[in-house]
Amino acid sequence: MRKHTVSRPHPPFKVAGGTLTIHQVPVWHDNLVWIVVCNATGLAAAVDGPAAQPVLDYCLKHDIKLTAIFNTHTHGDHIGINRDLAQLGVLTDYRVVGCRTRSQDIPGITEPVDEGDTILLGEVQGTVWRTEGHLDGHISYLFDGVLFCGDTLFGAGCGYLFDGPPAKMQASLARFAELSGETLVCCAHEYTQDNLRFAWSVEADNPHLLTRIQEAWKIRATGASTIPSTIELERETNPFMRWHSPTIQRSVSGSSDRLMDPVDVFAATRKLKDSKVYGALSDADLPLS
Repeated sequence: MRKHTVSRPHPPFKVAGGTLTIHQVPVWHDNLVWIVVCNATGLAAAVDGPAAQPVLDYCLKHDIKLTAIFNTHTHGDHIGINRDLAQLGVLTDYRVVGCRTRSQDIPGITEPVDEGDTILLGEVQGTVWRTEGHLDGHISYLFDGVLFCGDTLFGAGCGYLFDGPPAKMQASLARFAELSGETLVCCAHEYTQDNLRFAWSVEADNPHLLTRIQEAWKIRATGASTIPSTIELERETNPFMRWHSPTIQRSVSGSSDRLMDPVDVFAATRKLKDSKVYGALSDADLPLS
């Protein structure tokens, strides 16, 4: 297994008026597992995970009582933690929350949920949103001040459209964009630098993007994580949430004409990133000084 891209995880932080503490655990090469702890009861949940042992080790080291797994979707690097716990013979000791429509694909599920359902972690209540586009049955978990969005939204990017269609993903991102700007975005991967390189290729006149690139490169140079980000930062710099930008509309249209419909702009943006052409941009092509 390759060394994880994050060598200095984000320190634990409190949200929801101090009722929750969030821990970031780097697993595999670029996955980010989030451990959410109810401070009143000590009960904790891991949001996704490709493997169980690093999470169990972290909880043991930090005296965390892991009692639940919150799955966002069914890709192997998100339900791997379930499979490992099953192999250890302890999965039945855990509460497993996941999308009702994908129950058959989520090992050990005990609490099927879907759009609009509420979930409890100890004394703290959260809400389930159906956020499809990356994969059918993808859900996100929203607590006061923090969003656990799996592979729907990344730092300056979004997930591949394995199931799509583009309209579903655009609708999911548009819904996120309506959240309070201070909402913390706890996504499942550290992909921010690659996403910002693409963002610069389609919107180099965005001053917020320039600032974010400079800050992200400084953070990553220390081995730290750029995640969590915020909804405001994503609205300002994430090309997949900026279908209203005239520059992006022109950059992704493939001609001198502007695409105007938000779904069309999003779809063209995703297609252009998938082409990997932006990968030819080196750091020398970025505004790093």
